Amino acid sequence: MPVCWSCPQLLKPVRCLTMGLCVAVGVLIQSGCNKAEQSKAALPPPPQVLVTPVVQQDLPIYSEWLGTTDGSINAQIRARVQGYLEQRHYREGTFVKAGERLFSIDPRPYQMALDQAKGELGHAEAASGKTQLDISRYTPLAKEGAISQQELDNAIQANHGNQATVASARAAVKQAELNLEWTKIKSPISGIVGIAVAQIGDLIQPSTLLTTVSQVDPIKVSFPISEREYLKFADIVARLMKAETRAEQQGNPLELILADGSMYAEPGGFALPDREVDIKTGAITVVSYFQNPTNLLRPGLYAKVRVATETKKGALLVPQRAVQELQGIYRVATVNQDNTVEFRTVQAGKRIGSLWIIDAGLTPGEHVVVEGLQKVREGLPVDAQVMPSESVIPPVPPPAPSPTTAKAGG
Repeated sequence: MPVCWSCPQLLKPVRCLTMGLCVAVGVLIQSGCNKAEQSKAALPPPPQVLVTPVVQQDLPIYSEWLGTTDGSINAQIRARVQGYLEQRHYREGTFVKAGERLFSIDPRPYQMALDQAKGELGHAEAASGKTQLDISRYTPLAKEGAISQQELDNAIQANHGNQATVASARAAVKQAELNLEWTKIKSPISGIVGIAVAQIGDLIQPSTLLTTVSQVDPIKVSFPISEREYLKFADIVARLMKAETRAEQQGNPLELILADGSMYAEPGGFALPDREVDIKTGAITVVSYFQNPTNLLRPGLYAKVRVATETKKGALLVPQRAVQELQGIYRVATVNQDNTVEFRTVQAGKRIGSLWIIDAGLTPGEHVVVEGLQKVREGLPVDAQVMPSESVIPPVPPPAPSPTTAKAGG
């Protein structure tokens, strides 16, 4: 029997099937949307990094050397006479003036020697006076023939001998006075006196070292430079050594960096090279002097000496922690305008403080990553936070005056 498809009873199953399919498709679509939203929510946010701009400025290039401080004069205080050390008159480690007494040796034996020498001098002077009177008395008598000429000659020769004895006795008195004076041991210079080597009551022999006095204003700084550096600066040294006035000899001032990293306030003056190069090390010792009015610097201190040898125009600077080094290749991570990372191979120059000179590979104003380098990858976005550029750059020193300018200004 033929079926009538227009019958409502027959269309009802078809409608139910269609509605089921629609519901299933909707469920699948909703499930896919939820998974996309979940996967999008699961993506981590861009890593946060600190960046700083590349700085460009004129920069002094410094040469640095390590050395030590020493007294400009180191006077070893030694005894000149033998005796028991009786007293110490100074406080160790303090400043003493030239001529100030440091030690005293028992003077009594030398006082007695002086008294004895004076007695012998008096005896010699009396004998000389006696023979001088004999000559005065014998001379007219010899002319009259009352005495022989030989008697007069004997008196004259005896007087010469007595005069020689007087001269010898006077020298003995001076020596005794000098020995007595040497029992008062004084400082020959003004400076810082060291700890006493000898103690009270010690039997002191001539040339026994008692202590040392160092003149520390100015203080001397000695440092070795390589043979190549010496040849590089030889023309400057020759010009300074030929300079006639102190103003001409100043040149670029030397700076002194102490062991705690602080910069010494006083600049260093003219540096003098030693007469020869050490054949064992290939270095030559250079000496410079720094004013030390407060006696802050003492002999034996660590000293880093530096001087600006040239000025690099338009130097590009980045913090040292922004530069990665691997097998001699230097890289920095830059952040573009769209906040994506790009690794750049650069040519690194000298280090200045906490900064690094970049000779090639960067342009002024670009931003480099200084913190968070371990989080970034090539081409990935980052959350860049800009920090101020570091400015621990020493100022450019004024140029050294030429001899003509110095003479005109002097």
